[in-house]
Order: sequence, then C-alpha cells, then structure tokens
Amino acid sequence: MTTRVEFFDRIRAEMRTARALFPATPMERPARPAETVEIVRRELSERWPATLERFRVEFERVGGVLHRAQTLADVPALIGGIARERGFERLVGWPPASLGADLERLLSAEGLAVEIMPAGEVSESARGDLRPRIARADLGLTGVDLAIAETGTLVLRSGPGRPRSTSLLPPCHVALFERSALLESLQQFGVFLEAWHGDGEGSGGAMINLITGPSRTADIELTLTRGVHGPKEVHAIFVEAGLRV
Repeated sequence: MTTRVEFFDRIRAEMRTARALFPATPMERPARPAETVEIVRRELSERWPATLERFRVEFERVGGVLHRAQTLADVPALIGGIARERGFERLVGWPPASLGADLERLLSAEGLAVEIMPAGEVSESARGDLRPRIARADLGLTGVDLAIAETGTLVLRSGPGRPRSTSLLPPCHVALFERSALLESLQQFGVFLEAWHGDGEGSGGAMINLITGPSRTADIELTLTRGVHGPKEVHAIFVEAGLRV
C-alpha cells in the first residue's frame, strides 16, 4: 500500500519532469488584511471599467454569459428574456438581504413562478425539504461576493439565506453583481480570504464556491459534457447603478 509520503513524492517527481511551468512562491500574508482590502477597493474604484472588461473576456472564454443592466429595474426583463428563450418557468432566489435586491414581484410579472429562499438559519429537516424544490427550478438567482477578472470566476459565500444549492442544482444560474465585487487577480482574492477568516470567527461563510463557467465533466475518452455536476449555463448580470435592497 502506498503511504501518504510516497504518494506526494511521486507527484513531486512527476511535476519536476513537466515543462514550461511558471515559477510559484508563497504569497506573504498581509499583517492587516482588513486594511489591505480597503486599499484594494479604493484602487479598483478607479480601474473598474478595465477590470470589468477583462472579467467579460475571461468569463465568456469559459462559457459564461455577461449582461449589463443600467439599473435594477432593468434586471427582471433580462432574466425574463433568458427564461423565455429556453422555455423556463420556475425560479428560486436568495432573499433580498442576501441578493442585494428585492425582485420577486417584478420577476413574477415576467411570467415566472418565483420562490424565495428563507432569510435565516433553517433546520436540517427544512433543508431536506428545500433541496428537491430547488432542484425542480429552472433558474437559480444569487448575488456575488466577488468577481475575479483574471480567471472569470464568481465567488459566492454560503450561509443562512445564501444556500449554495441555489447556484448548483437548477440548470441555469443567474448571478447579480456590482462594481464593488470586482477584483483584478487571484492574489487580491487571497487578501479577501485573509480578511474574511482573519478573526477566527469563520466570517467567510459555511462554504466558499468559486464558479468559473458552467459545469463541465469529461469521461475517460475526454468527451466533454455540460451540466452533470452543476448548471449548464451561467449568466452574470452587472448592474451599473449598483444593487439596493
């Protein structure tokens, strides 16, 4: 039987034979991550248009679709259009405080059957009841904590009022975000992780999902299939005027 040490030694040996690997070094941990986060946010407040454009390029490269809405009032029509093009009827969404917007009435006016997730903590039995209802939905509507331009990645923290199944079980995931969510790089994301968890209280949420395009799975013959372990489609809607509850 292969031991853990032998297993990792074999991986290191194989990596030494690989070519064209970029050099990598550990990132120095910031002494005051919360302060560093504020510095990053101030810098990006001026560079957000270029950051958004890079996010668009990378997000579309991995199969995502980016939409731009001037205001929140424009968002329901966008989602309604996505639903009608695909014959979708049922939508589940995060509650207003987690989503950053209260769109239930306007989404219903688009002809969708809308179910909003509970805002607080739910019992294990209630979670068991919610999952099949979420799985029957056509669209899952969530907010976004961060959008990483370097890789076209959406970062979602789960927790009370933010069930991760909303982004994983329906075949189409729609995520709303504004300029404050934009980051340029994975290095900046590392600083945010430090800030979220630096106090030891687990403020980063029960789980952090990094979503880089629709779900993709390949079998042993490298036949690529979408939607096996997650949504077939991922749409991100950038709201120019920002989100308001």
